[in-house]
Amino acid sequence: MGDRVLVTGAAGLVGRAVLDLLAARGRPVTALVLDPVTDLPADRVVTGDARDPQVVAEALRDVDAVIHLAAIPHPDADPAEEVFGRNSLATFTVLDHAGRAGIRRAAIASSYAICGLPFARRPLRMPYLPIDARLPLQITDPYALSKRADEATAEMVALRYGTDVVALRLPFIGDPAGRLRETAERFAADPGSGAPDVWSYLDTRDAARALVAALEPASPGCHVLYVAAPRILAPQPTEWLLDRFHPGVPRPHFPGRTVPIDLEPARELLGFTAEFVADR
Repeated sequence: MGDRVLVTGAAGLVGRAVLDLLAARGRPVTALVLDPVTDLPADRVVTGDARDPQVVAEALRDVDAVIHLAAIPHPDADPAEEVFGRNSLATFTVLDHAGRAGIRRAAIASSYAICGLPFARRPLRMPYLPIDARLPLQITDPYALSKRADEATAEMVALRYGTDVVALRLPFIGDPAGRLRETAERFAADPGSGAPDVWSYLDTRDAARALVAALEPASPGCHVLYVAAPRILAPQPTEWLLDRFHPGVPRPHFPGRTVPIDLEPARELLGFTAEFVADR
């Protein structure tokens, strides 16, 4: 694998963490941002829309690998057609042009929300636990649908161009002093609020580590993987929470506060295990 990495959505929460990690490792980076930003740790910055072929072609110049993060991150603040249309077209444009340019390594941010429960428009039941990439999807919102389209695009690019693409189904992401602490406090007071996400999370630094690791998978092709911290963010035992909020769902035993997500594929393919785990 070469040196230069294109990071799209580089000014976002995860994008900045990826830039920090790549900078610490001495990797040259091209950052693609929608609006002008002056404080990014990247030696090259391209400003423009990830849906624009000319912008993307410029951003891909001299690039050896791509981490694609540019997206509207949830379905609640924008019209449905904007959420689905912007997200899916940006992913197609970036990955397709990367494939045409001969770039053979890419990682994209999919989402835990693809399962359907976090933004469900009607009551849904988890088919089984632990959650894994074979789980039947129950999509009722445009954000989850856009992530399904993104994963299909990744598969197409892998087949058409021979690009290795890893789609990471990321959970709720935050830093310990901010979003994670606030969410942990909410789960302690109202554990049911975390049930759609099975109380899963990932520190921003681990999200960056996973995405960079996804540029070097142990086997070629297109892969869809879940990553998360190994323990849930809620303070209650996992079994108690599942009995109360996911009753009757087929599952094995989850000791302590074990997250009910299958993390083994990410360990096997990427060598990834979360390092930053909340003490709570």
